[in-house]
Amino acid sequence: MRLFTVNAGYFKLDGGAMHGVVPKSMWNRANPADDNNMCSWAMRCMLIEHGNYRILIDNGMGDKQDQKFFSFYYPHGEDSLEKSLAKHGFTTDDITDAFLTHLHFDHCGGAIKKDDGKLVPTFAKAIYWSNEAHWESALNPNEREKASFLKENIVPIQESGQLRLIDTPDGDYWIDGIQIKYMKGHTDNMMLPLIEYNDRKVLFCADLLPSVAHISMPWVMAYDMRPLDTLNEKRAILEQAADENWVLFFEHDPKVECCTVHNDNGRIKVKETFALHEL
Repeated sequence: MRLFTVNAGYFKLDGGAMHGVVPKSMWNRANPADDNNMCSWAMRCMLIEHGNYRILIDNGMGDKQDQKFFSFYYPHGEDSLEKSLAKHGFTTDDITDAFLTHLHFDHCGGAIKKDDGKLVPTFAKAIYWSNEAHWESALNPNEREKASFLKENIVPIQESGQLRLIDTPDGDYWIDGIQIKYMKGHTDNMMLPLIEYNDRKVLFCADLLPSVAHISMPWVMAYDMRPLDTLNEKRAILEQAADENWVLFFEHDPKVECCTVHNDNGRIKVKETFALHEL
């Protein structure tokens, strides 16, 4: 097995929304805001080469939206999904499986592209993976999440015939070497892959822990549908991560790719930070 970091660029979100009840005087030190109170965040995906599988976990927001949409989120940086894949010697046609942790636009927007004005799958040869509960939630969103679930990112996947729904129970293996953990605090049935790699376990944190700063228990995003569930999920995951020395891989942290944690008299703290390629 080989793991690769795939950077799909950066975007901006409101600092207050990303940090919930945490005061700006605290979070602004971790990720300084601009004059509009917006902070930069990564869209950091992961490619897993495992036997005949080339699995891409999430794919950023893509580039098919109009200028009005992008004016809200300020995409920036030199990286793109295609450029980052190419750095590792891959193209979008090499992807066998597009694993979607959840269907918010900054995680699945790159799944569909425009080709001569038509919306088509970016990964022409891939199976796209979601799960039934989350898929139904995305197609019939509540009013809080409606702006994050964009039909143009979702419906063309189903229409292409490339969609498959995972029915793996929580904690069980999806394929050899990759377990699935389901989270309900951020959104219905978000899926976190737990990957066995070089005698370690690597957790793709998605939006349970969007950044290293969110390891602190009170740091829960205002975007979360069920923040108290997020709190409980964080506690369970982080305690296990500390006990078993997991590697945490951050999708949105603008600087830190990975870290390990330890339990310091009941408080989970960062032990060390590093890049994925250093494993």
